[in-house]
Amino acid sequence: MSENQKFQLGTIGALSLSVVSSVSIVICNKALISTLGFTFATTLTSWHLLVTFCSLHVALWMKLFEHKPFDARAVMGFGILNGISIGLLNLSLGFNSVGFYQMTKLAIIPCTVLLETLFFRKKFSRNIQLTLAILLLGVGIATVTDLQLNLLGSILSLLAVVTTCIAQIMTNTIQKKFKVSSTQLLYQSCPYQAITLFIIGPFLDGLLTNQNVFAFKYTPQVLFFIVLSCLISVSVNFSTFLVIGKTSPVTYQVLGHLKTCLVLAFGYVLLHDPFSWRNILGILIAVVGMVVYSYYCTVESQQQKASEVSAQMPQVKESESDPLISVENGSGMLSDGVVPKAPVWNSNKDLHA
Repeated sequence: MSENQKFQLGTIGALSLSVVSSVSIVICNKALISTLGFTFATTLTSWHLLVTFCSLHVALWMKLFEHKPFDARAVMGFGILNGISIGLLNLSLGFNSVGFYQMTKLAIIPCTVLLETLFFRKKFSRNIQLTLAILLLGVGIATVTDLQLNLLGSILSLLAVVTTCIAQIMTNTIQKKFKVSSTQLLYQSCPYQAITLFIIGPFLDGLLTNQNVFAFKYTPQVLFFIVLSCLISVSVNFSTFLVIGKTSPVTYQVLGHLKTCLVLAFGYVLLHDPFSWRNILGILIAVVGMVVYSYYCTVESQQQKASEVSAQMPQVKESESDPLISVENGSGMLSDGVVPKAPVWNSNKDLHA
């Protein structure tokens, strides 16, 4: 099996793991929050990260992956930023209508595209931009119901979008720059994320719910769902870093909207949530956008690889012919000091989804 085939299988596995684990944890948390009344989302997320770190520490002890320390300041900044972005998203939901919160999540893709274009000089073709627009339109039709605006909620949403975009772009760039795996990055950043949310979690949850997380009545049923949610979160957190590292922040957001559509569908089938023709139409449009996005990513990836291979051919021919010319001239060295160059691969993973 070639390296390219292994990479594609790894990417498909990461995407599948992300979808299954994310849909599972949403259904579990919905039962915990809606049915059992445990509404402390930020504090619950800090527990998720703590369990994830402990699980990775056990995996490290079992030598399932290698610990690779790198720039401590980068890890700390990245972890704290991730924690802050989660808190801001929860605040955005608390101070805005559900419809405006969904619009906030939709804004993450165009914001990510803008940031990567401005600061990383990444290019997104017209076809990719069109498919992203179709996707966002479909998800918007399916999920956005009302758009009640207020100044504080709008500011919180803006901050949530910017911090989330930067954190996800950093997830990709840190793995590339320091040559660390998703597991190594998650292991080192988890403590900073968990500590950040441990500190701000009870305060934010109290502000949003007018309840004290420490005064909540923890019945066996509540504890069971909390433990289950924490266990599933290990897979969610791992697959998030894995997907962004193997693909790109934009592809991860596209995948996130696929999860939204699946959650809507599962909510209707399993939990008998209200469902309308508008939801169905929006999901169908979003799925079309995702399929076409995947198609163009694959086509453009193949075209890019073909052009890179063809660009290397003249160099290979030159390096092969030069020694023969030199020998005929009585010289045992490469003429003009030509050294065969290694292929230079483009790191634009948006075309390798």
